Amino acid sequence: FVNTYMNDYMNIIIFASGNGSNAENIIKYFNKKKYNINWLTISNKKNAGVIEKATKLGSKIKIISKNELCEENFIHSIIDLSPVLIILAGFLLKIPNNFIKKFNNRIINIHPSLLPKYGGKGMYGQFVHQKVIENKEIKSGITIHFVNEKYDEGKIIFQKDIEIKDPKTTESLANQIHELEMEYFPLTIEKLIL
Repeated sequence: FVNTYMNDYMNIIIFASGNGSNAENIIKYFNKKKYNINWLTISNKKNAGVIEKATKLGSKIKIISKNELCEENFIHSIIDLSPVLIILAGFLLKIPNNFIKKFNNRIINIHPSLLPKYGGKGMYGQFVHQKVIENKEIKSGITIHFVNEKYDEGKIIFQKDIEIKDPKTTESLANQIHELEMEYFPLTIEKLIL
Protein backbone atom coordinates (compact mmCIF):
# COMPACT_ATOMS: atom_id res chain seq x y z
CA PHE A 1 0.00 0.00 0.00
CA VAL A 2 1.21 3.46 -0.86
CA ASN A 3 1.38 6.34 1.57
CA THR A 4 -1.05 8.75 -0.07
CA TYR A 5 -1.79 10.36 3.29
CA MET A 6 -1.79 14.10 3.71
CA ASN A 7 0.66 15.71 6.12
CA ASP A 8 -1.85 17.42 8.39
CA TYR A 9 -3.48 14.11 9.18
CA MET A 10 -2.52 11.70 11.93
CA ASN A 11 -2.03 8.12 10.84
CA ILE A 12 -3.41 5.53 13.24
CA ILE A 13 -3.24 1.81 12.61
CA ILE A 14 -5.56 -0.77 14.13
CA PHE A 15 -4.66 -4.47 14.15
CA ALA A 16 -7.71 -6.72 14.58
CA SER A 17 -8.54 -10.38 13.94
CA GLY A 18 -12.20 -10.65 14.85
CA ASN A 19 -15.62 -9.09 14.84
CA GLY A 20 -14.20 -5.59 15.26
CA SER A 21 -16.53 -4.07 17.85
CA ASN A 22 -13.61 -2.27 19.55
CA ALA A 23 -12.15 -1.06 16.25
CA GLU A 24 -15.57 0.16 15.08
CA ASN A 25 -16.19 1.94 18.39
CA ILE A 26 -12.79 3.67 18.30
CA ILE A 27 -13.10 4.90 14.70
CA LYS A 28 -16.68 6.11 15.28
CA TYR A 29 -15.60 8.00 18.40
CA PHE A 30 -12.86 9.93 16.56
CA ASN A 31 -14.89 10.44 13.37
CA LYS A 32 -17.69 12.00 15.43
CA LYS A 33 -15.20 14.41 17.01
CA LYS A 34 -13.90 15.36 13.54
CA TYR A 35 -10.26 14.49 14.22
CA ASN A 36 -8.07 14.46 11.11
CA ILE A 37 -7.13 10.81 11.20
CA ASN A 38 -6.21 8.42 8.42
CA TRP A 39 -7.16 4.94 9.59
CA LEU A 40 -5.52 1.76 8.41
CA THR A 41 -7.00 -1.50 9.67
CA ILE A 42 -4.76 -4.55 9.36
CA SER A 43 -6.12 -8.06 9.80
CA ASN A 44 -4.70 -11.54 9.49
CA LYS A 45 -8.14 -12.93 8.53
CA LYS A 46 -9.69 -11.98 5.23
CA ASN A 47 -13.20 -12.85 6.44
CA ALA A 48 -12.96 -11.03 9.80
CA GLY A 49 -16.02 -8.94 10.67
CA VAL A 50 -13.75 -5.97 11.37
CA ILE A 51 -13.02 -5.52 7.65
CA GLU A 52 -16.57 -4.61 6.65
CA LYS A 53 -17.07 -2.42 9.74
CA ALA A 54 -13.82 -0.50 9.29
CA THR A 55 -14.36 -0.07 5.52
CA LYS A 56 -17.80 1.46 6.12
CA LEU A 57 -16.19 4.00 8.45
CA GLY A 58 -13.58 5.05 5.88
CA SER A 59 -10.58 3.01 7.00
CA LYS A 60 -8.12 1.59 4.50
CA ILE A 61 -7.69 -2.18 4.85
CA LYS A 62 -4.72 -4.49 4.57
CA ILE A 63 -4.77 -8.27 4.97
CA ILE A 64 -1.51 -9.89 6.01
CA SER A 65 -0.29 -13.39 6.71
CA LYS A 66 1.49 -14.44 9.87
CA ASN A 67 4.77 -14.61 7.92
CA GLU A 68 4.31 -11.16 6.41
CA LEU A 69 3.99 -9.66 9.88
CA CYS A 70 7.66 -10.50 10.52
CA GLU A 71 9.00 -9.34 7.16
CA GLU A 72 11.18 -6.25 6.93
CA ASN A 73 9.22 -5.02 3.89
CA PHE A 74 6.02 -4.93 5.89
CA ILE A 75 7.67 -3.22 8.86
CA HIS A 76 9.19 -0.59 6.55
CA SER A 77 5.81 0.05 4.92
CA ILE A 78 4.46 0.85 8.40
CA ILE A 79 7.48 3.02 9.27
CA ASP A 80 6.79 5.00 6.06
CA LEU A 81 3.33 5.88 7.40
CA SER A 82 4.80 7.34 10.64
CA PRO A 83 1.80 6.24 12.70
CA VAL A 84 1.19 8.23 15.88
CA LEU A 85 -0.27 5.07 17.40
CA ILE A 86 -0.74 1.38 16.65
CA ILE A 87 -3.75 -0.13 18.41
CA LEU A 88 -4.25 -3.84 18.98
CA ALA A 89 -8.00 -4.41 19.17
CA GLY A 90 -8.48 -8.14 19.40
CA PHE A 91 -5.46 -9.09 17.29
CA LEU A 92 -4.54 -12.67 18.08
CA LEU A 93 -1.09 -12.97 16.54
CA LYS A 94 1.93 -12.05 18.64
CA ILE A 95 3.56 -8.87 17.38
CA PRO A 96 7.18 -9.80 16.49
CA ASN A 97 10.05 -8.30 18.48
CA ASN A 98 11.64 -6.56 15.48
CA PHE A 99 8.32 -4.74 14.91
CA ILE A 100 7.96 -3.78 18.59
CA LYS A 101 11.51 -2.35 18.66
CA LYS A 102 10.70 0.00 15.77
CA PHE A 103 7.57 1.34 17.49
CA ASN A 104 8.57 1.44 21.14
CA ASN A 105 5.78 2.99 23.27
CA ARG A 106 3.58 3.45 20.22
CA ILE A 107 1.78 0.09 20.26
CA ILE A 108 -1.06 -0.33 22.75
CA ASN A 109 -3.30 -3.24 23.67
CA ILE A 110 -6.42 -3.70 25.76
CA HIS A 111 -6.67 -6.73 28.03
CA PRO A 112 -9.91 -7.95 29.68
CA SER A 113 -8.53 -8.31 33.22
CA LEU A 114 -6.62 -6.36 35.82
CA LEU A 115 -3.06 -7.15 34.81
CA PRO A 116 -0.73 -8.63 35.97
CA LYS A 117 -3.53 -11.06 36.92
CA TYR A 118 -4.80 -13.33 34.15
CA GLY A 119 -2.37 -12.25 31.46
CA GLY A 120 0.04 -14.19 29.29
CA LYS A 121 -0.04 -16.59 26.37
CA GLY A 122 -3.47 -18.04 25.66
CA MET A 123 -5.17 -15.63 28.03
CA TYR A 124 -7.68 -13.73 25.92
CA GLY A 125 -11.45 -13.31 25.72
CA GLN A 126 -13.52 -16.01 27.35
CA PHE A 127 -10.43 -17.81 28.70
CA VAL A 128 -9.69 -14.82 30.92
CA HIS A 129 -13.27 -14.48 32.18
CA GLN A 130 -13.47 -18.22 32.86
CA LYS A 131 -10.37 -18.11 35.09
CA VAL A 132 -11.60 -15.01 36.92
CA ILE A 133 -14.93 -16.75 37.70
CA GLU A 134 -13.24 -20.07 38.62
CA ASN A 135 -10.99 -18.25 41.10
CA LYS A 136 -14.02 -16.55 42.69
CA GLU A 137 -12.62 -13.06 42.17
CA ILE A 138 -14.93 -10.28 43.32
CA LYS A 139 -13.45 -7.75 40.91
CA SER A 140 -12.22 -7.71 37.36
CA GLY A 141 -11.70 -4.97 34.81
CA ILE A 142 -9.67 -3.78 31.87
CA THR A 143 -6.02 -2.88 31.40
CA ILE A 144 -4.72 -0.74 28.56
CA HIS A 145 -0.96 -1.11 28.22
CA PHE A 146 1.99 -0.58 25.93
CA VAL A 147 3.10 -3.70 24.08
CA ASN A 148 6.56 -5.11 24.74
CA GLU A 149 8.24 -8.42 23.90
CA LYS A 150 6.28 -10.37 26.53
CA TYR A 151 2.55 -11.05 26.43
CA ASP A 152 0.63 -8.56 28.59
CA GLU A 153 3.70 -7.29 30.45
CA GLY A 154 4.16 -3.83 28.92
CA LYS A 155 3.85 -0.65 30.96
CA ILE A 156 0.28 -0.06 32.16
CA ILE A 157 -1.37 3.11 30.83
CA PHE A 158 -4.86 2.75 32.34
CA GLN A 159 -6.89 0.35 34.46
CA LYS A 160 -10.54 0.36 35.46
CA ASP A 161 -12.03 -2.17 37.83
CA ILE A 162 -15.60 -3.25 38.47
CA GLU A 163 -17.32 -5.53 40.93
CA ILE A 164 -18.48 -8.71 39.27
CA LYS A 165 -22.29 -8.73 39.24
CA ASP A 166 -24.52 -11.75 39.75
CA PRO A 167 -25.04 -14.07 38.01
CA LYS A 168 -21.30 -14.69 38.00
CA THR A 169 -20.99 -16.35 34.60
CA THR A 170 -18.33 -15.89 31.94
CA GLU A 171 -21.00 -14.44 29.65
CA SER A 172 -22.24 -11.83 32.12
CA LEU A 173 -18.67 -10.89 33.03
CA ALA A 174 -17.78 -10.60 29.33
CA ASN A 175 -20.68 -8.16 28.89
CA GLN A 176 -19.55 -6.05 31.85
CA ILE A 177 -15.97 -5.94 30.54
CA HIS A 178 -17.18 -5.12 27.01
CA GLU A 179 -19.00 -2.04 28.36
CA LEU A 180 -15.77 -0.86 30.01
CA GLU A 181 -13.82 -1.36 26.78
CA MET A 182 -16.37 0.64 24.78
CA GLU A 183 -16.23 3.53 27.24
CA TYR A 184 -12.55 3.75 28.18
CA PHE A 185 -10.53 2.54 25.18
CA PRO A 186 -11.33 5.59 22.97
CA LEU A 187 -10.85 8.01 25.90
CA THR A 188 -7.43 6.55 26.72
CA ILE A 189 -6.37 6.68 23.05
CA GLU A 190 -7.49 10.31 22.86
CA LYS A 191 -5.27 11.25 25.82
CA LEU A 192 -2.30 9.51 24.19
CA ILE A 193 -2.60 11.32 20.85
CA LEU A 194 -3.36 14.83 22.12
